[in-house]
Amino acid sequence: MATRGFLGRRPTDGEGERLPPGQYRTDDFPVLSAGPTPRVALKDWSFTLKDGVRPVMRWDWDAFNQLPQSKLTRDIHCVTKWSKFNTAWSGVMIDDILAEAGIAAPSEFTLAHSYDGYSTNVPTDDLINGKAMVATHFDGKPIIADHGGPARLLVPHLYFWKSAKWVNGLQFTNRDEAGFWELRGYHMRGDPWREQRFTGD
Repeated sequence: MATRGFLGRRPTDGEGERLPPGQYRTDDFPVLSAGPTPRVALKDWSFTLKDGVRPVMRWDWDAFNQLPQSKLTRDIHCVTKWSKFNTAWSGVMIDDILAEAGIAAPSEFTLAHSYDGYSTNVPTDDLINGKAMVATHFDGKPIIADHGGPARLLVPHLYFWKSAKWVNGLQFTNRDEAGFWELRGYHMRGDPWREQRFTGD
């Protein structure tokens, strides 16, 4: 894993209640990646929704950006122990993706897939009812490649490895299938408030 740009500090008065156990606040936005950063041209970008192996719907960049646009401002928490407050994102809520596809979430489990071959599992309940989006903008600007642009999954209430960079699809599955880090010992859910960092936490 590559990490750049981290300068952490202990919380000041009033901040501690916003920090999950074991976390430090940072005003930076560290860059963490499992491998090299892919560069995905917008003309080549697509996002596919699948039910098992069956494609349900696919969008290119222009069509995806015609979907309803939403904004979220949330604190985010990385398993490497930094937290960043009040991060501002915009993009398409998972609820609106499902609505456009004309389906309700068909299973309890979901795999997010990315352009670099990365995957991560997320319980479907953690994606719906206003909890998650496919984000295309951060702090009012298009997401840069180092932070997962042109689009990344945003699941801010779970550790940030669940917010897959360079996302290109969601796949509903009938069982909880481990993704890249989960196969390497990370927790299957990753709730920061329960310190679910590793298997067995």
